[in-house]
Amino acid sequence: MNLPHRLDGGPGTDRALSLLAGAAAVYRRLSEFSGRRRAPVRAVDRNLRLRVERARAEADEVVSLRLAPLSGGPLPAWRPGAHLDLVLPSGATRQYSLCGDPGDRTAYRIAVRRIGTASSEAHTLRAGDEVTGRGPRNAFPFVTAPHYLFVAGGIGITPILPMVRRADALGADWRLVYTGRSRASMPFLDELAGYDGERVWIRPDTEYGIPASGAELLEGVPDGASVYCCGPTPMITGVRVDLATTGASAVYFERFSTPPIVGGRPFRVELRRSGLVLDVPADRSTLDVVRDVLPDVPYSCRQGFCGTCVVPATGGGSVRICVDRGDATLEL
Repeated sequence: MNLPHRLDGGPGTDRALSLLAGAAAVYRRLSEFSGRRRAPVRAVDRNLRLRVERARAEADEVVSLRLAPLSGGPLPAWRPGAHLDLVLPSGATRQYSLCGDPGDRTAYRIAVRRIGTASSEAHTLRAGDEVTGRGPRNAFPFVTAPHYLFVAGGIGITPILPMVRRADALGADWRLVYTGRSRASMPFLDELAGYDGERVWIRPDTEYGIPASGAELLEGVPDGASVYCCGPTPMITGVRVDLATTGASAVYFERFSTPPIVGGRPFRVELRRSGLVLDVPADRSTLDVVRDVLPDVPYSCRQGFCGTCVVPATGGGSVRICVDRGDATLEL
């Protein structure tokens, strides 16, 4: 090792710098030694391997699934409003709200209404069947507030039910309005029966003649209340429009159907692999038009947050073909 010269330019070497240089050399040798023996980085498997512990009918065309970990648990923690990505045996992926007890990490509970191919497959699952879960994730978080109004429509009760339990456990001021086509179609009525009738209003359309308006659903909401709403698009739209006539402080909502396209414009996309050029009208999404020619293109939530429909675009970047709008060349 060549010893460093003195900083003052004088003859000989600088002892302090010599010691520093020696320490640096030792550090380099140790770093090389540890680096050669460092374990390779392993990819993290975020899939949850689950077994159907119980499948039970909860209402007309609605089944609940209790999903336990194959490893024995505990499962990742979650909070009210969270959902699970469920990968079915066919490979189809769908999102379902967790509607059990967040304190129970031995199993997750979801409920599925039969409305399409994937949900029909979920209805065929039986105890012992294996599925894959991803998550949980929360795009509908429950926030502490002095007053709550919960509004649920049909299967929209699934994320709302844990919120009701949490608000009640906190001793908060809360009310629930639960609507549906008929009592027979509304899951978990038995679990709500134990609450004070002044807090829970069950409102089936068959008993009132017509679906409820937003103003009716919001009737009596306290000033400063947080409104949590989940259900069909017309119900959510009514609540959002009529909220301005109340003293509520905020509305949080989650929908299970595709949001309507408002103020859209036509555009064009090119599919690079096939060379097809598709015109997307103002009232349709890229996903809808692409599926006309590529029916197997994957999708799930159709709202832009799950990531299933993200497609690389030529030149870099990506496009969420269920919600993003504009000319693009897609790697399809």
